[in-house]
Amino acid sequence: MQETRKQISGMKGFTVVWVGQIVSLLGTAMSNFALTLWAYEITGKATPLALVGFFFVTPMVILGPFVGALVDRGNRKMMMMLSDLAAAVTMLFVLILFLTDSLQIWHLYVAATITGIFQGFQWPAYSAAISLMLPKDQYARANGLLELAGNASTVVAPLFAGVLIAPLGVGGILSIDLATAVFAIATLLLVEIPQPEKSTVGQEGEGNFFQEAAYGFRYIFARPSLLGLQFVFLMGNFFNALAFSVFAPMILGRTGNNELIFGSVQSAGAIGGVIGGLAMSAWGGFKRRIDGVMLGWIFVGLFGQVLTGLGQSLPVWVVGIFIVTFCAPILNASNQAIWQAKVPPDVQGRVFSTRRLIAWFASPLSRLLAGPLADNVMEPAMSDGGTLAPVFGWLVGTGTGAGIALMFVFTGVLLGLTGVVGYLIPVIRRVEELLPDHDASIPSA
Repeated sequence: MQETRKQISGMKGFTVVWVGQIVSLLGTAMSNFALTLWAYEITGKATPLALVGFFFVTPMVILGPFVGALVDRGNRKMMMMLSDLAAAVTMLFVLILFLTDSLQIWHLYVAATITGIFQGFQWPAYSAAISLMLPKDQYARANGLLELAGNASTVVAPLFAGVLIAPLGVGGILSIDLATAVFAIATLLLVEIPQPEKSTVGQEGEGNFFQEAAYGFRYIFARPSLLGLQFVFLMGNFFNALAFSVFAPMILGRTGNNELIFGSVQSAGAIGGVIGGLAMSAWGGFKRRIDGVMLGWIFVGLFGQVLTGLGQSLPVWVVGIFIVTFCAPILNASNQAIWQAKVPPDVQGRVFSTRRLIAWFASPLSRLLAGPLADNVMEPAMSDGGTLAPVFGWLVGTGTGAGIALMFVFTGVLLGLTGVVGYLIPVIRRVEELLPDHDASIPSA
C-alpha cells in the first residue's frame, strides 16, 4: 500500500513517533514498577527479579541476526508496529492472569521472553528510520531525544505508580500500559518512514536468509574499529548489568521494603537521564563522538556506580544514580551517531542487530549470575558476622543489601577501567578517522 500524502515525514514525523514512544514508555515503566513490587513482596528474593531481565534480553540477543535480516528485508514502519502490537497483546494476557488471580512468577518470564523477541525488531528498525528521516548532522541530537524519551517516561512513572497503585491496584496500572501501547501504534500510522535505497555494501550482503543473517558479523569483523568498540560495550554492559540486575533488592533490602524511597531513587535516576538527554539533544555532544562514549563509561563506573554502592542513605543513592543516568544518554547517543554515520541504512538492520548481540552477549550471563551471587554469596558474606563483613563493612556497612552494595563497588571500578582501556587502544579511539561515513562512498542519486 502506498503512503498517503497526509502522512508526516522528516523531523515532524520523527517528533510524532517520539511523542508516541514517550507515552508508551511511561506506561511500560509504571507496569514494571508495579510488577517489581508485586514480585518482591511474594518472593523476597533478588533472583526472580534478575531472571525477568534475563528472559527479556536473551531472546533479543540470540535471535538478533535473524531479526536484523527481516528488518532489512521488510518495511521499517511495519516492524516497529509489530513490536508495539506484540507488547500490547502480551500485557493483555498478563492483565487477564492478574485479574483472575492466576498470575505467577513464571508467567512474567514467559511475557518477558515474548516481549524481548519482538522488541528485537523495534530498535534496529527505529535506528535505521532515523538515518532515513533526518540529515546526518542531526543524528546525535535525535538519539539524545530518544534517550530523553526513555528517561522522561520514568521520571514520574514510579511516583504515578506509587500514587495510583492504591486506588487502581496492579491491574489498573497494567491497563494504563496497554492503552499507551495502542497510542504508540496510532502515532506510527500517521508517519511516513522511507525505505532505504540499495548501497554497494547492501548488494554485497545479499543472499539467502541465513547468509543475510550472518552478514552483520562479516561487516563488523572486517572493521576492527567497530569490533573493538563493541567489545568495550560487551564488557561495560556485563559489569553494569551484574550490579543493576539486583538494584531493586539492594534499595528495598536496605530500607525495609520502603516503596517511597525506592520510587524516589528511581525518579532521581530518571531525572538524571532527562537532563542528560536534554543536554545531548541541545548540545549535540562532543565533536569526536568517541570522547562521549569512553568518558561516559568512565564516569558511569568510577563515579556513579561506585557511589551508588557506597551509599547507605537516600541522598547518596540519589547522587550516584543521577551520575549514572546523566552520563548514559551522552554515552549511548554518541555511540549510536557513530554507527549511523558509518553503516549504510540498507544494512543497518543486520549490522545493528549483530552489534547488539556482541554488546549484550554477556548480559544474559550477568543476569543469571547476579541473583545467585547476591543471594547465596555476597549477602551472606556481608551479613553481621559474615566472612567479608570485617574487611568491607567499614565501606558499605553490613546487613541486608550490603552484599549487593559491594557488588556495585567492585563492578563500578571494573566498568570505569573498561572505558580507560578503550581510550588507550588507537584503533578504537580513532574509529571516526579510520572509517569513512557511509554517504561518502555512495554516489548521489
